[in-house]
Parts: sequence; structure tokens; C-alpha cells
Amino acid sequence: MSALIELELGRVARLTLVNPPLNLVTRALLEELDAALATLEVAAPGDVRAVVVTGSGERAFSAGSHVGEFQAQRGPEGRARLAYEAGVARRLAALPMPTIAAIEGNALGGGLELALACDLRIASERARLGLPEVRLAVIPGAGGTQRLPRVVGVARARELILTGKVLAAAEAERIGLVHEVVPAGEAAARASAIGEEIALRGPLAVREAKRLLDLATETDVEEGLAAELEASVRIFATDDMLEGATAFLQKRDPDYRGR
Repeated sequence: MSALIELELGRVARLTLVNPPLNLVTRALLEELDAALATLEVAAPGDVRAVVVTGSGERAFSAGSHVGEFQAQRGPEGRARLAYEAGVARRLAALPMPTIAAIEGNALGGGLELALACDLRIASERARLGLPEVRLAVIPGAGGTQRLPRVVGVARARELILTGKVLAAAEAERIGLVHEVVPAGEAAARASAIGEEIALRGPLAVREAKRLLDLATETDVEEGLAAELEASVRIFATDDMLEGATAFLQKRDPDYRGR
């Protein structure tokens, strides 16, 4: 049986959904994705500095959950399956290094929920994005109702989720759902270029910055500022901080090691 997830490790790792033609989110794909995320969680800061998340082919990043599995998710027996999908999305969102979704084609339903769990989203001009679950009499259940309002605002999220509206890439960029739209076929390359840019920065500082940005949506400002101070103390004790300062004074590129 072929793999449903491909993970290529490196300073900019690549995590690919491989369930053509639409890269549907099935139980089997979730299990492989969960295992890949476990590998990334323990990667050393200097070894994996960013992750590009994408789907195979040109038709879809992921067109969402497999409707054929819906029947099995009815009643108490379905709770574990629904919780598992939501948990995998949370695990993706909680990765210590930045993640960049490269969206070619459709990112719908559970597929968009995976993209929303990433830090940045790059879409090709042919991409279509939305949470159309209510059209099938279900709701976004893997973080869509919680992450979309944090990205585009509550008013816009209400419109998109309650109508099941699907957006073209340009409109998704206009409302802040995606960060950048690129020509067809170039989403993965652009996402990788951003990953390489991140990889040049201090990896420990990048990880702390990501953690603090996540905290900003979950806590009051005073608690966030206190966490920022403690993180700054830790970062100023690192070898990377000394390397950054030395490289700046010597007018050379820094060589960060994640220490």
C-alpha cells in the first residue's frame, strides 16, 4: 500500500498529503499524518527550521474529509474519530517550528482546517478555499469554527461558515485568509522560498516567537508580556544570540546552530 503522507526532512522540511486526486482526509491519512507530526515535534531546532505542508497534484491541497466515512461517525461511536481529526490538527498547529501551507487547487472543509493550523498560507491563483460543511448538514469540526475567526475576524468567519461560501484565491487574500497569491503551479516553490528565508534566522528565536504569537490569542496582555520577558531571558543566554551579534558587528552572515 502506498504512503498517504510523505515527509522529507531538512532545514525546510516538506510534508505532503498523497491521496490523489483530491487528497481527502481519511482515517488512514490522519494516522500517517499524526506519525509524521510526531517526528517533526522532536526535531532539533537547528535541523528542521520550517515545514512546507502541501498536497500532491494540482487539483487540491485537500478537498476535505471523505464523505464516505460520515456514516461511521454517527452517534457515540463517531466521537473518537471526530476527536482524533481535531487532535491531529491541533498537533500540526502546535509544532514548534513555523509551518507554511502551499495551496494548489482546492482547500475545502477539513483540508482548509489543516491549512488554518499552519502559520502561513500561500495559494496559487487557481485555488478555491472554504468551509462548506453546512451544505452537507455538518459543521467544521477540526478547528474551523475557532481558527477561522482568529484569522479573518468573527464577522467574516460567520459569513463564510454559515453560508458555506467558497472563495477564489484573490478574495481569500483580500480578507487575510491567505498571505499571498502566486501564479498557478508556484505555491510550493514560493512556500519553500519563505521557508528558506525563515531558516536563515535564529531557529531558537523563531520558535520562541511562534510560541509567543500563539499565546497572544489565548491570554491577556500582561500574562503575554511576562511570557515574552522570560523568553527573552532564555534567548539572550544562547550561543545563537552571540553569533548574531558578532556577525552583525563583523558585517557577515550569521551561522546559527540552534544552540
